[in-house]
Amino acid sequence: ERSEARPRAGWMVMGERGRPSALDVCRVFAVFFALFPSSLQCKVIKCTTEYLAITSNSGLGEEEYCTALRVYKSCVGRLARSCRGDLAYHSVQHGIEDLMNQKNCSKEGPTFQPRARTPPPPPPPPPVVTDSQERSDGPEVCHYERSLTRNSAPPNYTHCGFFGDPHLRTFGDDFQTCKVEGAWPLIHNKFLSVQVTNSPVLPGSMATATSKLTIIFRNYQECVEQKMYHAETDDLPAAFADGSKNGGDRYGANTLRVVEKVPGQHVEIQAKYIGTTIVVRQVGRYLTFAVRMPEEVAHSVEEGDTQDLYLCLHGCPANQRIDFRNFKARAAEATRGASRTRGSAGTHGFTFKSAKVKCKERLPVEDLYFQSCVFDLLSSGDINFTMAAYYAFEDVKMLHSNSNRYHIYEKDALNSATRGGKNVFLASVLNLLAVLLWSAALL
Repeated sequence: ERSEARPRAGWMVMGERGRPSALDVCRVFAVFFALFPSSLQCKVIKCTTEYLAITSNSGLGEEEYCTALRVYKSCVGRLARSCRGDLAYHSVQHGIEDLMNQKNCSKEGPTFQPRARTPPPPPPPPPVVTDSQERSDGPEVCHYERSLTRNSAPPNYTHCGFFGDPHLRTFGDDFQTCKVEGAWPLIHNKFLSVQVTNSPVLPGSMATATSKLTIIFRNYQECVEQKMYHAETDDLPAAFADGSKNGGDRYGANTLRVVEKVPGQHVEIQAKYIGTTIVVRQVGRYLTFAVRMPEEVAHSVEEGDTQDLYLCLHGCPANQRIDFRNFKARAAEATRGASRTRGSAGTHGFTFKSAKVKCKERLPVEDLYFQSCVFDLLSSGDINFTMAAYYAFEDVKMLHSNSNRYHIYEKDALNSATRGGKNVFLASVLNLLAVLLWSAALL
């Protein structure tokens, strides 16, 4: 008999009366902390270790178990500032809320650590559940467009791409080149989270590229269970982390599917229940990411979350952006200097001219995808970045909803930056006027 599913993101739990076994909890957290090293920096692992010490080897009553969860929640809550934007931290938050709801634990109550008891015998192992590939696609609620009301406007689809050294195309069609070394969140909303890890291309080089990518799809009604997809260099799996290829054992499970297009090189994840398609590729030694997502889903903010750190929505922080124009000017000057001396190639084997010729083979239009290809060849010397830019543009043609916006040019990026500057200036002027008017009213 199918258990009732709540319409919010969370964790699936198993065991008697909905309570997870210690082994289940340990496995979940072991996976998270193995895949998200950034969580060590925000100390969330300390809270988890204390929680497991209380619950793993102790037979706790209902109230004592709720007390342990409140202790855990309080510990994690104190880390909100230092762990902001950390994918593992947000996942732990969701997990605690889900466990408390499963056990009907009150948020108010004692928060002292419960005493240990003799552990009860382990529960029998759960039955093995396999993908139900023959299952139908599920109810209307599990199809984004079908679930819309008849008189509602058709959804507006947005696109975000992340590739190369790295280059970012945001949901708003801003195009940026960024440093962003280490772990960074691309997307984080009510339905899914995406985090990338960028590593130096060469020892001592400022050039970085994506070496790891993790996507978490959250519980959603009767459609899908929580699923995680994790890819690394030379490991682009054709399944989720638990080995399944769909959304689990729920009625609408096939509305979330992993489809392998080219083994080890190209994977597509289709999430029909939220109208989303994700493309992950390995090109050379590094990964690329592209997504098509309804604007409503992209902006679905969790309570208390400003989303100001998520790159696909707001772009890279100003101190992480690289100015294309300055780099191009220096590269062109270096090429002219080299031609006046020995006519040799640059530091990484390409001059500005030879890089343009190479990129022109795959990207005949001199838009920002072409410019990013030139940038990557000059900064890294890795010819595979030519194909990374090429496939990123191919993904745009497949995923972007507006064919007139496939190409983005340097003037578009400059206009966008100018608009942003004007908005900041206008806001400053309005704030100043407000202060003056308030001061005048007091006088």
